[in-house]
Amino acid sequence: MQKVKRAEEIIAKVKSGDTIMVGGFGLVGAPLSLIYELTRHDVNQLTVISNNLGEPGKGLGILLRQGKIRKAIGSYFTSNREVGDQFNQGKLEIQLMPQGTMSESIRAGGAGIGGYYTKTSVGTQLAEGKEVREIKGELYVFEEPLRANVSLIKAAKADTLGNLVYYKTARNFNPLMATAADFVIAEVDEIVEEGEVSPEEIVTPHLFVDAIVESHLILTKEGVVPKYAFK
Repeated sequence: MQKVKRAEEIIAKVKSGDTIMVGGFGLVGAPLSLIYELTRHDVNQLTVISNNLGEPGKGLGILLRQGKIRKAIGSYFTSNREVGDQFNQGKLEIQLMPQGTMSESIRAGGAGIGGYYTKTSVGTQLAEGKEVREIKGELYVFEEPLRANVSLIKAAKADTLGNLVYYKTARNFNPLMATAADFVIAEVDEIVEEGEVSPEEIVTPHLFVDAIVESHLILTKEGVVPKYAFK
């Protein structure tokens, strides 16, 4: 299957009511071009699993401002004050998860694990409504796995097969999210031919990737700008 696609076409894989995973830590390692195309796509009532919802009017913050997000599952929402505003207005449902718990829940979803126990959140509001079990004299909270219909992830480079290479901390949640969705779209800065990526560099093998698109937006010190401005 030819995996190299146009972002504006492949984003149609996301349907109204879907659960999507979106990589990134803040705007770093976020698939900004795919998010932009999603803002132009006629979808709503999305459940978004991501560490945060971007910044006001940036990244996932654009989708939030458009009212396309019904529920957010993540760890750090204070980078975008509009998240709190919409929550207080009853427009947005939030499921707050400790960052390590979210990562492990995504990993469990990708590995086919039915759930796991963790000491994180014991005795807090985050444990309310969840099973709590004593194991060897200590309390643990049961957490369920996370999966999505579609994952939108970001990598530095891909070959035409879909093998992915990441750049430093921009890797963040992207490799995990590549394993835990029914369909995975990888946005990359560079696409090379099969065989041009060393096996030692590959973090996400091609079997996890269904489609590849080339970035047309990048993050700089000045903000999110068109990639062609640097060519």
